[in-house]
Amino acid sequence: MNALDKLASHRPLFAEAHGDIAVSFEFFPPKNERMAETLWESIQTLAPLHPRFVSVTYGAGGSTRERTHHTVQRIVDETSLTPAAHLTCVGASRGEVDDVARSYWDLGVRHIVALRGDPPEAGTAFSPHPDGYANAAELVEGLKRVAPFDISVAAYPECHPDSSDKVADLDNLKRKVDAGADRAITQFFFSPDCFLRFRDEAAAAGIGVEIVPGILPVSNVAQTRRFAEACGAAIPEWLNNLFEGLDDLPAARQLIAATVAAELCGQLYAGGVRNFHFYTLNRAELAYAICHLLGVRAQGRS
Repeated sequence: MNALDKLASHRPLFAEAHGDIAVSFEFFPPKNERMAETLWESIQTLAPLHPRFVSVTYGAGGSTRERTHHTVQRIVDETSLTPAAHLTCVGASRGEVDDVARSYWDLGVRHIVALRGDPPEAGTAFSPHPDGYANAAELVEGLKRVAPFDISVAAYPECHPDSSDKVADLDNLKRKVDAGADRAITQFFFSPDCFLRFRDEAAAAGIGVEIVPGILPVSNVAQTRRFAEACGAAIPEWLNNLFEGLDDLPAARQLIAATVAAELCGQLYAGGVRNFHFYTLNRAELAYAICHLLGVRAQGRS
């Protein structure tokens, strides 16, 4: 087969993407009015894509508790989106966490992202509150006692930094699922093989819930490196090289970020993945572009 025949037989990566996927988006609560405007513009831009849910993060030690609650409440009051509120075990008793969960249920929130959470001070070891939930599995079990929440938990394709090895990490995920978790959302990664291998390992370990890949479009490598160090994700050298020399070219960084993330999603799609969760960092452009490539369209558009 010559080169032209090979080209003719090769289908573009997104040719088979018929919009048969579901997406969800993660946001963080804004720190000021300007950030609030950016967040709300992003929510309004992504809302026509009809995500399964939109999650709102919760700072270490509950440091963003009020802002998280306010953001979730505004989503409930002003949109038709399904909000998912993050809750952690850090810095609160079981009673306090349960009270927060009840307040969300009373608000109409039915989906919780249940996490152990990070220590309030970076670099310190996690220490449970003396009267609190010791880990995410206990938190899931407690939330299910409060109300029949739909609960998502975290999964780590490259192993959580606090786990001794992958077997222990999968055991921890299974405990969360056995406690009542309805799905797992992964930390970000940059290799499709990493996720697909993890999905197979989870199934072999008896974990039967859906595992949704978490996608982080990268436009700021230094920021992504900080995130990766905290969660145990590997940043390949080729990714560093792609963004080299683009510090003063934000538009070029955006184009490359969209290309890299879209290719990852396309390869996952080819591997049978149909649900994606995007870490938006409160910006809509990259997530919207990638969803469009995957065949997701805003209602009324073609």
